[in-house]
Amino acid sequence: MFDAAPIKKVSVVIPVYNEQESLPELIRRTTAACESLGKAWEILLIDDGSSDSSAELMVKASQETGSHIISILLNRNYGQHAAIMAGFSHVSGDLIITLDADLQNPPEEIPRLVAKADEGFDVVGTVRQNRQDSLFRKSASKNH
Repeated sequence: MFDAAPIKKVSVVIPVYNEQESLPELIRRTTAACESLGKAWEILLIDDGSSDSSAELMVKASQETGSHIISILLNRNYGQHAAIMAGFSHVSGDLIITLDADLQNPPEEIPRLVAKADEGFDVVGTVRQNRQDSLFRKSASKNH
C-alpha cells in the first residue's frame, strides 16, 4: 500500500461466452453499481466466440445513447484468459475490475472494491461466501 493518485476512471472487464440469458441482468446490475461510484467508468464486454445471441445483445447495449459499454467481439472461442487479456488491451481506466458474466461475482461489490483501491491498495480481491456448489465442487475447491 502506498499513497497513490486518486482513481479517476474504473474499467470493468467481463469475458462473455454464451451468456444471452444472464446478459441483460449483468448489464443492468453492473451499470447500476458503476453509476454509484461518482467516478468515470466503462464496461468492456468481450464476446469469446459465442454461438448464441450474446454478441448481438452486447452490440445493442453498446449502441444505446449514453452507454458506457464497449463491445469487443472475438472471431472464435479463445478461452476466458485470452478474452480478459483482449479486454485489458482496450481499457482506458486506471483501475481494472474483472467479473464473470454468469453473475457468480455480484456487480454490487464493485463500489467496495473501488473504495479499497482508493485507500491505496495495489491489489484488491474478494472471497465468495455461502457458495451453492455441489459437494464435489466444494471438495475440489478446498484442495487447491
